[in-house]
Amino acid sequence: MFRDKPAGVKILWLWTIGTAGVLVTNVVRTRLKDLDKIMNAGQQSDIPTDSAVMVDSLSSDEILREDKL
Repeated sequence: MFRDKPAGVKILWLWTIGTAGVLVTNVVRTRLKDLDKIMNAGQQSDIPTDSAVMVDSLSSDEILREDKL
């Protein structure tokens, strides 16, 4: 199937797939850098970033409350 295509079409497909790969790689690297900056900023501040810290501050009655009719 791919052997039947002219050389120009093959080159265009390779160019398209390569360009898409480069774009996806750049987006992933940018997102990872942003996430790393956020994580580093969270560690340097005094604000707790762990949700378990906030859950521990609540009493067990506040966490496990059922409304009965």
